[in-house]
Amino acid sequence: MRTSEVDILIVPGWSSSGPDHWQSRWERTLKTARRVEQENWIAPEREAWVGRIIESAVESTRPVVLVAHSLGVAAVAHLARRIPKGFLSGAFLVAPADVDNAADWPETQGLKLDGDGSGFAPLPLDALPFPSILVASSTDPYCRIERAAALAEAWGSTLVEAGDAGHINSASGHGPWPEGVLRFGSFLKGLAT
Repeated sequence: MRTSEVDILIVPGWSSSGPDHWQSRWERTLKTARRVEQENWIAPEREAWVGRIIESAVESTRPVVLVAHSLGVAAVAHLARRIPKGFLSGAFLVAPADVDNAADWPETQGLKLDGDGSGFAPLPLDALPFPSILVASSTDPYCRIERAAALAEAWGSTLVEAGDAGHINSASGHGPWPEGVLRFGSFLKGLAT
């Protein structure tokens, strides 16, 4: 598949993705990409987030590929339990947020996420019903690399270790993220049409 053949749904994480974040840049440059907007980026609620992703996918006219970051990855894991096989063509998952250990996360905009209270914890460990790749960093403060590897194995995702890349966001120097663009292109090529 090529980007022109799919609807790319950008699924940001907690507090959304700012204008310099690679997800926002992809949204601006990939003609078939659009952001899944959530009603509340700061006080997320699992069912609302999952429902909005499903609504956005239903509105699509082409095969759908998700591009999720951080808490968006957790939302995709929960979404997988609610959709039939074939509903999505694939998911490109980046820097998963380990909601089961949210108490260990650094503050975001002076706030801490309640993984249980938001409904995101515990993370589902069922195999995803669509092809996926999970890109994880060895220095991500929101998810240890060992945990990311365990998630990838449980979900049936191909794990790509990004090395010392922080949370793979603009704060860690991943605004343009050319390696991600190349990896995403390769992922799309491997998807069946």
